[in-house]
Amino acid sequence: MNLTKQFFKYVSQNIFGLLGTSCYILADTYFIAQAAGTDGVTLLNLCLPIYNLIFAFGSMIGLGAATRYAILRAQGDARAQRYFSNAIFSVCILAVPFMLVGIFRPDGLLRLMGGDADIVALGMNYARIFLMFTPFFMCNYVVASFVRNDGDPSLAMVATLSGSLFNVVFDYIFIFPMGLGLPGAALATAISPILSIAVCSAHFIKKSNTITFVRKAPSVRLLAQSCQLGISGFVGELSSGVTTTVFNFLLLRLAGNVAVAAYGVVANFALVATAIFNGVAQGAQPLVSQCYGKNEMAGARKLLLLGCGTALGLAALLYGVVFGYTDALTALFNSENSALMAEFAHSGMRIYFVGYFFAGCNIVAAGYLGAVNRPAEASITSLCRGMVAIVVCSLVLSALFGMNGVWAAFPVSEAITLALTVFLLKRKAGRA
Repeated sequence: MNLTKQFFKYVSQNIFGLLGTSCYILADTYFIAQAAGTDGVTLLNLCLPIYNLIFAFGSMIGLGAATRYAILRAQGDARAQRYFSNAIFSVCILAVPFMLVGIFRPDGLLRLMGGDADIVALGMNYARIFLMFTPFFMCNYVVASFVRNDGDPSLAMVATLSGSLFNVVFDYIFIFPMGLGLPGAALATAISPILSIAVCSAHFIKKSNTITFVRKAPSVRLLAQSCQLGISGFVGELSSGVTTTVFNFLLLRLAGNVAVAAYGVVANFALVATAIFNGVAQGAQPLVSQCYGKNEMAGARKLLLLGCGTALGLAALLYGVVFGYTDALTALFNSENSALMAEFAHSGMRIYFVGYFFAGCNIVAAGYLGAVNRPAEASITSLCRGMVAIVVCSLVLSALFGMNGVWAAFPVSEAITLALTVFLLKRKAGRA
């Protein structure tokens, strides 16, 4: 199979898989909106940064370790086998603080995220349940990344879609027929990665499997080497949480809970959009790492161009859907028919989603830089879009233009980041 066909095979399957992951939250939002109205959507939007942080650690360690594994395996280096077990041990240890917060202080966490007394009372059990299942969310990222890098992207896709389907079906069953309410939604979401891990585990009994579990104590050195290549994934996931947190506080100040609920609509569709572009980046990553490991840099650069072209095409398609069906999309999460929420979400969707014309290329480029062992540049790109530019732009533009300035902060910050990314790629084009 030639490189272009391999690219589209890996990317298409990875997009479907990550869309399944993003549907964890989307299904929650829809059913919670039906069960608890605007306050339910506000609660979930306050919880989104916590999900982002959990996924960020899973991405950094899982994707980083799997990238190291792919590079070393392509070079015939036996050290590749240490990375899988080390990644599993590491995420289980990192999950402990999340579990402790879930058991003892979910109310304090919700207050820290900006929730008032009503929101905290509504969401305490929801937060407690999903935080206690943190190890499974993180391990799912690790297992899926390794299975994908071991030449089985189809199984990784089936696993994530299976988990997503379970989440959608049991969200409804737990919330409505069983009457469990928001805790039921959290339980459905929490069980989903367990099912995904079980499906992915079928890879380990296949003859084609080359991954082995090495029984050795966790290595800080191997963890650091994994994190070095996974930092762009960490910042990419975390950037969504940072954006959500900053936007939540700005919108609370500008227009209160209804503005945060409107942003909840925007943020949930943004999760789906980001999953699509992460699918392009993570789908290309195993192929780019193999090219790098074999010193076939022309192939790696071809994959970068294919990735950016695919991202631009998907951004155009995505914006066409958002622009053409804005009102229908926002109505899905507006069970109380709030005119103010609909107005805020309408303008938010149309302004915010312009940013994906730039963000798609940024996500692909950051993934490429990590895959060819250029973690410093990958980190700079990811930090600019996820931490620096978005915060500065949101503070400045909200002061100048109010709520429309908040929405515009995303496309402006992504455009700034793209200029920096192009500079970094051209500066060392001869190297990778």
